[in-house]
Amino acid sequence: MILDDFIAFNTNGLYCRYGDFYLDPQLPVDKAVISHAHADHAKSGNINVYATEATYAFMQLRYGKGAAKVSYTATYNAPFTIGDVQITFIPAGHMPGSAQVLMEYKGTRYLYTGDYKLQPDTTCEPFEFVKTDVLITESTFADPNTSHPDPVEEIKKLNDIKINILLGAYSLGKSQRLIRMINDYAPQKKILVHHRIMPINAIYQKMGFDLGTHQMYGRKLMKEQLEYVYIVPPFTFDSYLRATGVKRLFASGWKNLQVNAQDTLFISDHADWNDIIKTIEQAEPQQIWTLHGNGTHLKKHFNNDIFVKLLS
Repeated sequence: MILDDFIAFNTNGLYCRYGDFYLDPQLPVDKAVISHAHADHAKSGNINVYATEATYAFMQLRYGKGAAKVSYTATYNAPFTIGDVQITFIPAGHMPGSAQVLMEYKGTRYLYTGDYKLQPDTTCEPFEFVKTDVLITESTFADPNTSHPDPVEEIKKLNDIKINILLGAYSLGKSQRLIRMINDYAPQKKILVHHRIMPINAIYQKMGFDLGTHQMYGRKLMKEQLEYVYIVPPFTFDSYLRATGVKRLFASGWKNLQVNAQDTLFISDHADWNDIIKTIEQAEPQQIWTLHGNGTHLKKHFNNDIFVKLLS
């Protein structure tokens, strides 16, 4: 039997009363199950943290001792229990260590996707489909008008740019994916990396994800036009608004983050409309609960075929 109140939002975040834990809580709690290490999902200050080894490694890099007082790491597809709920981490394809959280309680399966993508990405574990009774899906791009282009064709755009490039990207996940893709599909480019990204790259390498050739940025290097691509986090990208001698690009699935209509680089680490629909078809849920976006399009799309509840 599906419990309508199996998870619900309270002041700390998304709470499972039947296991007495939170999923990606927004404030410090006693028991936190963390889907992945991005800062909007993995906060500091929790007492007990349950996550994959990679997720916790990134949290330690960012938060140090504040990552957790007690940590419990689990491998993919290895069930463990919190209270009366059995939990299994399933690869989500979003970044290294990212996990869908399968929760089983009294014979009913609830699957929290966290952030996920289906597009191929050699810098993280691939998404894995799972059957479930309730699919609790992110809906960041759950709009039938949103379709992410082929990321390989997007990155190949760099081949046509002969001047140095200032490439904005999130430090964790997106930057590493870009480094690997540039090495694979624009190999003549020389990749420079902002100093704040390099420690993250070291964790990737330690986990066995080969990013390919890149080096730390040096001011003297980009004074020459040698097809450098300098990858920087958003705050640095914004501070170089008037940079000369470079082409400015920002890698994102969001239109409003593109520099202009001509200079676009649509590379997203979230599922688009078609991939969300594919995930639902593969999961075969009786119900769909949506969060982290607008679920109204899914509700309209499935009408009375599948019950859709908007959690946020």
